Amino acid sequence: MACINQAALTRIYEICDSYADEKTPLIMILSDIQKEFGYIPVDVQEAVSEYTEIPVPEIHGVVTFYSFFSQVPKGKYVIGCCLGTACYVKGAGRIIDQFSEILGIEPGGTTGDGLFSIDALRCLGACAAAPAVTINGRIHSRVRANQVAGIIARYRDSGGEQ
Repeated sequence: MACINQAALTRIYEICDSYADEKTPLIMILSDIQKEFGYIPVDVQEAVSEYTEIPVPEIHGVVTFYSFFSQVPKGKYVIGCCLGTACYVKGAGRIIDQFSEILGIEPGGTTGDGLFSIDALRCLGACAAAPAVTINGRIHSRVRANQVAGIIARYRDSGGEQ
C-alpha cells in the first residue's frame, strides 16, 4: 500500500467511521485495518490521522507497541513462536532458530515467496502446551525442534490443512 489507492482509502475511512461513536477507537480501527489489509504502513497511519485527527505519533506508537500490528506485509502463514518463560525453558529458542534456519529468514522477516513470516512472541497464554507455536492463530502444542521441518512441509504442501 505504498501509495494508497482510492478504493483502499475509502475502505479505511469506512472503518474509521464505524467507530465514530467510540470514546477511544484507535485500537479497534487499527485492528480492522490490519484484518482488512494485512498490515498498517506509515501512509495508512497518516491517512487515519488526517481523517480522525488522532496525531500520527500516537497512532505510530500503538502500531509499534503491540506485536499483533505490523507495518510490513506478512506471509500467507504467520508463524508465532512463543518465547515466554514456560516455552523458553522447554526449548522455544531452539524451535525459533530451526524455523529461521529452514526458512532462511530471521524473526520479523518474510520468505521471498511471501508464504511464511516468523514472529517472536512474548507469551501466547498457552503455558500448559509449552513450547507453543501458532500458525495463523492455530496453536501447535509441545513442539520440538525436530518437528519444525514437517510442520513447514505440511503448510507448504497442503495449504495448512492437517
